[in-house]
Amino acid sequence: MTLSVRNVAVAAALSAALCTALAGCGGGSGTSGSGSGGQARMGTPGASAPASSSASPTAPQAAGSAPAAAPPPGKAPTLAPGPNGLTPVFERTKQQTDKVVALTFDADMTSDQGPRAASGEHFDNPQLIATLRGLKVPSTIFMTGRWAEEYPDQAKSIGTDPNFEIANHSYSHHAFKSPCYGLPTLDAAAARADVDRAFAAFRTAGAVNTVPYFRFPGGCYDDQALRAVSTAKVTPVQWDVVSGDAFAKDPDAVAEQVLTGVKPGSVVVMHCTRSAAPVTEEAVRQIVPELRKRGYRFVKVSELIGR
Repeated sequence: MTLSVRNVAVAAALSAALCTALAGCGGGSGTSGSGSGGQARMGTPGASAPASSSASPTAPQAAGSAPAAAPPPGKAPTLAPGPNGLTPVFERTKQQTDKVVALTFDADMTSDQGPRAASGEHFDNPQLIATLRGLKVPSTIFMTGRWAEEYPDQAKSIGTDPNFEIANHSYSHHAFKSPCYGLPTLDAAAARADVDRAFAAFRTAGAVNTVPYFRFPGGCYDDQALRAVSTAKVTPVQWDVVSGDAFAKDPDAVAEQVLTGVKPGSVVVMHCTRSAAPVTEEAVRQIVPELRKRGYRFVKVSELIGR
């Protein structure tokens, strides 16, 4: 069967939008936009230059926000609500003298990518997880619920390993703000339900090391999105160092971008998706020993927020 020219064009446009959204997930230099909007800017696939993140103009600066009251033992700390009930967005620890850094990995899969997985496309990266374990690097995995459904054994393995914590990256990887790289947009009620559905998928998979942190698909958010997730009692987490690993082909360039950008208290965004970030594991094998040589200690996001 042949597709019409129009259908081919539509399919290509949708594919490009999904690829752009993944790049925006960790391929930008923070949040930008007019008024109350925030959206991650795209980075270059070749990871040729370092980038950093800045807070949304209307979101309280996470670096200056105090953690909420000390949680019960075993509970991950969250940030207290800011002005107008908006949850602060955490990007980097307030304590910026200790040489600690959090490596975070987005396990992306949109709700409609099942057929691509069934045809053999790999949205997982078990070798990356094995390398993090071998190097003993505590890490935070921002996982979509759809990814956990596609790879339940891996989600359980990650979510029962004390080396890792699983944070919420939505269920569907649809946008919480429009525009956002062509992603379908959820309204406030659907956005809240999407967060809950992701946590339910983690529980179904058997993951227990989950934390109340949330990363917006595409890094896109505004005040309405912040209000939607605040009712779920999660702390939004962005980043201040972009690895540029999305669609990169040169692990040396990715490693150099991270090593150039890291500062005490940094949050680095990378990906745990073989098909769209194929050189991440190789880059990590360069990044980890070099940062340790520079005196850095790797921590989970929960430790940074708890500082």
